[in-house]
Amino acid sequence: MSTKRTSLQRFRLKRDLERLASKEGRGTELVSLYVPPSRQISEVVAMLNNEYGTASNIKSTTTRKNVQDAIVKVTQRIKLFRKVPENGLVIFCGAIPQNGPGSEKIETYVLSPPEPIQVYLYRCDARFHTEHLQEFLKEKETYGIIVLDASGATYATLRGKRLDIIEKITSGVPGKFRAGGQSARRFDRQREAKMQEYFTRVGEHTNEAFLEIENLKGLILGGPGFTKFDFEKGNYLNYTLKEKILANIDTSYLGEQGVKEVVERSHEILRRIRYVEEKKIIQNFLQEIGQNTGLATYGENEVRKNLRAGIVRTLLLSEDLDLLRVTVKCSSCDYSKQQTVKRHKVPELEQSTNGNACPKCSVPSLSVADVKELIDELAELAEETGAEVEILSGETEEGQMLKNSFGGIAAILRYKISH
Repeated sequence: MSTKRTSLQRFRLKRDLERLASKEGRGTELVSLYVPPSRQISEVVAMLNNEYGTASNIKSTTTRKNVQDAIVKVTQRIKLFRKVPENGLVIFCGAIPQNGPGSEKIETYVLSPPEPIQVYLYRCDARFHTEHLQEFLKEKETYGIIVLDASGATYATLRGKRLDIIEKITSGVPGKFRAGGQSARRFDRQREAKMQEYFTRVGEHTNEAFLEIENLKGLILGGPGFTKFDFEKGNYLNYTLKEKILANIDTSYLGEQGVKEVVERSHEILRRIRYVEEKKIIQNFLQEIGQNTGLATYGENEVRKNLRAGIVRTLLLSEDLDLLRVTVKCSSCDYSKQQTVKRHKVPELEQSTNGNACPKCSVPSLSVADVKELIDELAELAEETGAEVEILSGETEEGQMLKNSFGGIAAILRYKISH
């Protein structure tokens, strides 16, 4: 699967799981079902029928009814599949209170995991068990970064979009110039001994910082001068970490600035890390704007127009967009109108629209017919025309720039449009 599709799929899964995790039921009325691809539909249906029978022993009439209703709904959904999909199947179903006790309504959610699931799970609880799907949101690949010279070392990890400085140490090694009266030879010997002690400490701290990290993809050394090369040549690292050294990169700076410089200069090595991908995406977009090529556009109306024309190559969306696309229709004629509204304004719009007079036929039969996430609506337009979709995080500088400077909606075009 390409990383281009992954950012959209990842965003959708993250959003779905956040919504599911926020839902609460009474007692043990919420059903969570995970079915791995190795299971047979008939086997799962038999298990659900058995659980339906077991639920008849629940003492509370309301809980018994809600649990059995949920099991029936899940069974109906499962029977729609001839076989379990290749990545497995996850269904959440249960009675969710809509507005206090007694207002419960059965809600059903069917999710397709992005990768094959291994767990076979049926559980009734007061919440939906989303933790097994949450695992797919964890960035699995981590890179360790060490920036060092003779004065000190800085350690960092890069995991997906997240860059963390984890430790800084100083060397205790004197500068290259000796104090007056000290022999050059003696000074050099002392400095060399201090450097060896420092390299040993750098190795120990590296082992402590990175050996326990699961899925450590590699180590990158950086820093000004030759110190980093001398360190790499010596036997200061655990052999498993030494084998993971991917590159030794020259930088102008030390510390946090040096770490960021390593990331900037490691694009080829880190091309699959989302942090770098997002920097590259925004840099390409800004380059088109800066060179006035006519291949970059931003703002909802402009981007939508180009999506409908089928000339968008890459659609850029901020995951922090809190906007919905609302469709207002008249039930007496063919009048229809769409508008983009902030999430918290939707109830107010429904109240001021439902039952109002239609501007076309004057009959008081207007209503809000559909509400859709703006991200989903624009992403679907992009997918229909084969455009790539990139969902940018609000955690990175680039993602914040997309949101704050360009309204969270931008596009790179396939070709320049003539006016």
